[in-house]
Amino acid sequence: MSNGYLDFEKPIVDLLQRLELLKTDKSLSAQELKKRETVLEEELLQTRKAIYSKLSPWQKVQIARHPKRPYFLDYIQRIGSDFFELNGDRLFRNDLSIVGGFVTIGDIKLMAIGHMKGRTLKENLLRNFGCPMPEGYRKAMRLMKLAEKFRLPVVTFIDTAGAYPGIGSEERHVGAAIANNLMEMSGLKVPIVSIVIGEGGSGGALGIGVADKVLMMENAYYSVISPEGCAAILWKDKKHAPQAAALLKLTAQELLELKIIDQVIPEPLGGAHWDWDKAAHILKEHLLSTLVPLLALDPQQLLENRYLRYRRIGQWLEKG
Repeated sequence: MSNGYLDFEKPIVDLLQRLELLKTDKSLSAQELKKRETVLEEELLQTRKAIYSKLSPWQKVQIARHPKRPYFLDYIQRIGSDFFELNGDRLFRNDLSIVGGFVTIGDIKLMAIGHMKGRTLKENLLRNFGCPMPEGYRKAMRLMKLAEKFRLPVVTFIDTAGAYPGIGSEERHVGAAIANNLMEMSGLKVPIVSIVIGEGGSGGALGIGVADKVLMMENAYYSVISPEGCAAILWKDKKHAPQAAALLKLTAQELLELKIIDQVIPEPLGGAHWDWDKAAHILKEHLLSTLVPLLALDPQQLLENRYLRYRRIGQWLEKG
């Protein structure tokens, strides 16, 4: 990656630079300038379509990790109002890699919870690069229980490489915290919608991902392990990450076919990092159209449907 753009995006960046340079050319008449701009803009559109219509799984992983991609709070600022953040797990401390609070989206008051990365090194250190500690998952569950108390739906935004695997995290039982969330979310008596907006890494993602409906952004990924981790195990070398990405079936389109997720949310041409406002608008439309029917169901029906949703995942053969 160079200058904040991926290697395969270089032809697009070159055309954008040519377009900006053209606009500063004082030697051209207004008519000639407009004509050349139109030609370049058409070339830019066709180049974008050509590049993004045939992305490999590994390239989609790269887009999901793009440093200019909108994060949880970027979406909340654009699709919600009156966001009121709630902090702490009431046991140890406040983990900033998971953020949550009350918010109104459309006409619906709900609890929004999401992984949160940083833009700068300082922010990333503060937010632990979006990799939650056990107190992050315990905070998330505290907020979900609060939402259940007030009969509010829960919407989670997944974007993490995985739970933090350090000594402190293990000492405070991150595995148990995730397992508890899986159990508690499966029995929560309010609607739950989860949206994978970027990275969906292993148990770190699943810790806030048990839901009635799971949506996924077009260029996000969702996997039991990162491509690099898979490559390190199978080939003892992370250079095989692109090969691993192809085998893991981690793209939104593949997971929809496997019925792991329920819906793919389209992104602006080239990915959400090119147009945050448009990406947020599309996400909001899909979220509301998914959430409204769930609100009409009684708690018992929600729980039955949620149970059946996860029972249907997977295929097996019985001998004899």
